[in-house]
Parts: sequence; structure tokens; C-alpha cells
Amino acid sequence: MKEVRLGIVGVGNMGGAHARSILDGKIRGLSLAALCDLVPEKMAPFQQVRHFATSGEMIRSGEVDAVLIATPHYDHTTIGIDALENGLHVMVEKPISVHKADAVALVAAHRRPEQVFAAMFNQRTNRGYLKMRDLIRSGELGEIRRINWIVTDWFRSAIYYSSGAWRATWAGEGGGVLMNQCPHNLDMLQWLFGMPSKVRAFCRFGQYHDIEVEDEVTAWMEFPNGATGIFITSTGEAPGTNRMEVTVERGRLVFQNGAIHLERNEVPMSEYGRTTDQLFGRPETWDVRIPISGQSGGHNEVLQNFADAILEGKPLIAPAAEGLNSVELANAMLLSTFRDRTVELPMDADEYAGELEQRIQSSVFKKKVVDVSADDFARSFQA
Repeated sequence: MKEVRLGIVGVGNMGGAHARSILDGKIRGLSLAALCDLVPEKMAPFQQVRHFATSGEMIRSGEVDAVLIATPHYDHTTIGIDALENGLHVMVEKPISVHKADAVALVAAHRRPEQVFAAMFNQRTNRGYLKMRDLIRSGELGEIRRINWIVTDWFRSAIYYSSGAWRATWAGEGGGVLMNQCPHNLDMLQWLFGMPSKVRAFCRFGQYHDIEVEDEVTAWMEFPNGATGIFITSTGEAPGTNRMEVTVERGRLVFQNGAIHLERNEVPMSEYGRTTDQLFGRPETWDVRIPISGQSGGHNEVLQNFADAILEGKPLIAPAAEGLNSVELANAMLLSTFRDRTVELPMDADEYAGELEQRIQSSVFKKKVVDVSADDFARSFQA
């Protein structure tokens, strides 16, 4: 194979953006062969490729080697399984599924090692997070003691939530800020620090918007080594904050506004605490600015990596199986709130699926829907 023929399922905001990038020649070795959407008008701007009415027709057409799934969340599982079982390579937008049980089923459908199965976690190309990961894994900082991540720069207006019937509903989206905006952040959380062993969360539903799902979350986590973490997010706060602070044996690491700052202890804090003869002493510190080199490639870098993995066997930036972790973290935070208790991980997938189904069946929420310009959504994309 010299070129991957890609079909995109779902030609909404993200699907349309990916289609334009490919047609503009930004992804080597990837050609746009087909589109599929239940609303034919969404495919109208792309007359140069074949249109399909259903994903099943596209998957079985013989005209695509791979599919990119950019539909509302619940369809990620069913379409992904269908594509994998029919031998296609698959890229799925975040989250890979709405709940853990579906995510497990989707990952289990990937049985053929020659098939490439990837997730669109574009924040893994962010050079700041890559530098943070390198520092943590190098051992230079020592053991992690505490993580505090405030990520409240996801502000969304009322009209945003009214822009689609599926948005901000249990039946259509399966959640709010945790399932739509924060899969990227939750992926970064587990990618940098590993999975916690316990989660206690407090979600507020419709706190700032006329929606039935969560738009504010404060979560406490405990990690296997005893470290603790706080994760705070909201779509109702402006201008908002995105600040990650990590306490380590060697000091304090802060990532904010695209810059990494380390206050480095000359002596690890535990060692100093054990050995000093000073009643109120503390380690001397160095003020270190950590350089970040290179540009983040965002969505296009992940798409390029997908094509390179198919054509050249390159390792994936974001294997889809790793997307299960961010789904589980979001589910655990919601389940902790639903049940008003601490949730231990790995969590009970069936328990959460039952809770979600109960909310779908008992919902009396009436959704307001308005037409908006697709151009406005480009402003929300993070590199």
C-alpha cells in the first residue's frame, strides 16, 4: 500500500476539519476517499469524494482502507467494532467510548495485530506535556507527592450547548465537561502520572448552564505510591485557569501558560527533613526555567502518525487501548458523585453502566437547539 484511503464517519465540526486538512495535502500518505453522515447537507462541501448514507455501507464498500470516527460519542463503540471486525484500520475521536464497559468491548474487537487502532489524543503532541513526561520518567525529580491541576479554561456559553441535540445530555453525550472537553486532560493525567487507585469526586450538574450533565468537577485522587491529587475543571468559569502543579522530592514543578518552572531543592525534601538540625529549616532551592523546544503538531501530527503507522509500522502516539483509562477516570468521578462515596480503581464497569442507563431512562430534560456556524467551532480546538 502506497497511500491510505480514509473514510470519515461524521462530518460535523471535527470530521469536517479533518477532511479539509487531508484535502489540503497536509497529511502525507493519506487520501480522503469517502464521507458518511446521516445529514447529507453536511457532506455537500466535499463533492470530490464519495458520500455514503450509513457507516455500514462505507465500511463494506471496498473503497476505504481506514476510517476516522467523529460521530457523537455513543456511536464510537458500535462503528469502531464494525470497522475493526471488517478488517479496517481505525482512528476514533475522544472519548473512545462513553463508559468503561463499552470501551472494553471496543478494545477487545481489535484482535488483528496488523490493524492500526488509534485515538485522537492530540495533546500528546504538546511539547510542554512531552517535556513534563520526560522529566518525570527520568527520575531527576524524585518521587511524586502531590498533583494539583486546575483546568477551568474550558468556558462554554449557553448557545454552545444549544448547538446540537445530542450535546450535554445523558442519552446523547453521556456526560458533560468530563466526557467532552476533559478527555484530553484526563488522558494527560494518566499519561504523565499513571492511574490513581482511588477517586472521590464532587460533580455539579447544570451549575452554570441549562443542562442535565456536569459542568463543574472537583476530584480528589490517591495513587498507589500514596501520592494524592486534586483535579478541578469547569465550563462556567472565565477567564479560567490551566495550571498544573506537581510536588516532588526535588521541589515543585509548575506548567502554566506554555512554560515550565521548577523550584528545585538542593537536597530532596524527605532527606533534608530527616537529617537537618534546624528547627525551622528548609532546603535551599534553585530557580529553574525548563526549556521547551519544537512546535506542537496537534490533530495533524496525530493523523500523520496514523498514516505512518499503517504504511511504515511506526509506533502510535496514542494507541486506542490507552483511551480506556481516561474513560474510566471520567466514569469514576461521576460514579463517586452518584453514589456519594470513594470509588476504587479498577472500577466496576457494569455498576456505572447501570447508573448511566438509569439517568437516561428517568431524564425529563427538554433540550433547546439552535443553528450555529461551523466556523465558530474551530476556535475551540487545542493544538
